[in-house]
Amino acid sequence: MSRQQRTTRGKKRDSVIMNDAIRARELRVVGEDKQQYGIIPREEALRLAEEQGLDLVLISPDATPPVAKIMDWGKHKYQLEKKKKEAKKNQKKIEVKEVKFSCKIADNDIAYKVKHAREFLEKGKHVKLRVFLRGREMANPELGVEVLNRVWPMVEDVGNMEKPPHQEGRYISMYVTPKKEK
Repeated sequence: MSRQQRTTRGKKRDSVIMNDAIRARELRVVGEDKQQYGIIPREEALRLAEEQGLDLVLISPDATPPVAKIMDWGKHKYQLEKKKKEAKKNQKKIEVKEVKFSCKIADNDIAYKVKHAREFLEKGKHVKLRVFLRGREMANPELGVEVLNRVWPMVEDVGNMEKPPHQEGRYISMYVTPKKEK
């Protein structure tokens, strides 16, 4: 299969119009080395690309006339994928741990669960503190807020309150992130 015959009909996500798939009669053509060929007929642009052993890729189909670039599409696509992988590799993944409480929780149980929340924060993980409201407790969500307000002083030295206590359905939630070390 020659370069002139190759098109991108198979994949929808690669919505790149190139070579024979280009339907415009005249194109503003730019070379691989940013050389301006000016406005030329499609057949001449395809011939130029074929002579250089490269592809004619439509860059801006909505312009008048459409803009096409002579380039090695395979090499260009490979470099884009490489950049994507590099960006993904450098991305920091945030892990969120969840610690659940109830409205009628005893002080020693709070201390035990707070100990785990502190460990997560010290390891650099984000923590979501949640109070589950059961049955008639839904009528008094301030009880859940009260529990989280009792928990907050126990973790404020290792964490920052990202979101204050707020209701999410049957839960009262508070989001805590680890403090930045200097």
